[in-house]
Amino acid sequence: MADVSEAVQDERLKQEGFATKLMKRPELGALAGVVAVTIFFLFTASDTMFTLSGVMNFMTPAAQLGILAIGAAMLMIGGEFDLSIGSMVAFSGLIFGAFVVTFGMPLVIAIPATFAIAAALGALNGTIVLKTGLPSFIVTLAFLFILRGASLVGLKIATGGSTQLRGVRDAVENDFLTPVFSGDAFTGLFAWLAKQEMIDRFSSGMPKVPGIPVEILWFVAFALIATYVLLRTPQGNWIFASGGDENAASNSGVPVRRVKISLFVLTACCATLVAIITVIDAGSTDARRGFMKEFEAIIAAVIGGCLLTGGYGSAIGAFFGAIIFGMVTIGLTYTTIDQDWFQVFLGAMLLAAVLFNNFIRKRVTGER
Repeated sequence: MADVSEAVQDERLKQEGFATKLMKRPELGALAGVVAVTIFFLFTASDTMFTLSGVMNFMTPAAQLGILAIGAAMLMIGGEFDLSIGSMVAFSGLIFGAFVVTFGMPLVIAIPATFAIAAALGALNGTIVLKTGLPSFIVTLAFLFILRGASLVGLKIATGGSTQLRGVRDAVENDFLTPVFSGDAFTGLFAWLAKQEMIDRFSSGMPKVPGIPVEILWFVAFALIATYVLLRTPQGNWIFASGGDENAASNSGVPVRRVKISLFVLTACCATLVAIITVIDAGSTDARRGFMKEFEAIIAAVIGGCLLTGGYGSAIGAFFGAIIFGMVTIGLTYTTIDQDWFQVFLGAMLLAAVLFNNFIRKRVTGER
């Protein structure tokens, strides 16, 4: 009996090796992808790609996609999909543009109002999914078309026939909240660095990179907050539990319904944040804003380690997945490679990520 007891105790106290723990990390594939893509461009791209200016060039689109991807990743961990994210970018852009241009609202009112409308639509998405039991794939696919069509019709109504609403930049130019959602941060610091000749500058002495685009700061902050929530809070445990086994989670006291609806609200708000940032930067909004971003966000989340079956994934993985997108999208312009290869890259990365994640899942669960 003593031998049996000792064997059981030894099994319970058994420590996993570093390599085993590393293989179980969902963001491993995305991190490896960043390294591989970086090495590829070090050999194929011009030297300017990895200068400060070049890094800002590919991090800006990565940040915009990454905000969507992190929201999509958290929803996927919770066991659901949202294919309406891209259309929500266009619809929120319409609402926001109409508020500031047509109705002349200050940002302190227009921004919360836009988020409130988006949150209500996200909650509607989640409620329909949970009430009807329909797959979220189908429900949000329907909303993809509904919101895209509403954006097109709404723009025509707001502009008298055009599919583009202009005048946003003029409307918000002097608003005290504009620098929070547009432009560059730390401009004083970058000017000082240029003066000290620590970064590249023009002959006039002005820095070639005036600061850090604010969307990058939003992206990094959101990734850190999402990672903290997933790994260090009860709400994070609820998200993993809801996606892993909904019935077991519900029987254990997890408010599955509330968790999933809140995640649909989160994805809608992520799309709205991207809409506000891009509309202010561009000074206008149009019906094609956010086109195909729902698929790119999901691909970035999958590359980041999210399983299509739910219950497994990482916000940091989606962070790295979005950076891969940004590097390839902009990096190809620094090479002689035809940019249309980007589509091939998307499909190859998605397939590789699914195969890798499936392999990891089997290692984690012990399946054969």
